[in-house]
Amino acid sequence: ISSRSPEETLALARRFARALKGGEIVFLRGPIGAGKTVFVKGVAAALGLKSSPTSASFSLMKEYKNKRNRLFHIDLFRLEEGEVFNLGFEEMLEDERAVILAEWPDPIRHMLPADRLEMDFILKEGDDRVIQLHSFGRVSDALLEELCKAAQN
Repeated sequence: ISSRSPEETLALARRFARALKGGEIVFLRGPIGAGKTVFVKGVAAALGLKSSPTSASFSLMKEYKNKRNRLFHIDLFRLEEGEVFNLGFEEMLEDERAVILAEWPDPIRHMLPADRLEMDFILKEGDDRVIQLHSFGRVSDALLEELCKAAQN
């Protein structure tokens, strides 16, 4: 999927969020400034969450919720695999309303269920980005299909 601006990335995320039911896990990878947090902001806005997500790099995890939705934004940029055990993943996974969006997810890859959608944000010239998608499992296959539909609109 191509995005030519932060506004396009926000719009794509908003359309994608309509497919979220809870229980989804999305890994967001890419260099700093590639649009990962912009995508998270678009998802949060579409879910009706009042707080606007910011980079979670210094707090590792931020939770945003309302009566219908719960979003966990995880940013593990500075962590090694052995440093992530006390973040409360078990509780996140038990909440059927929860959507987990994890930036720099490699330290937690083995701790979360195998069913996940992976998004690789690739910088091009200027504000252009390419977002490559990979799904692993039934839930993420459906998300991939919805994201591709959203990109066509």
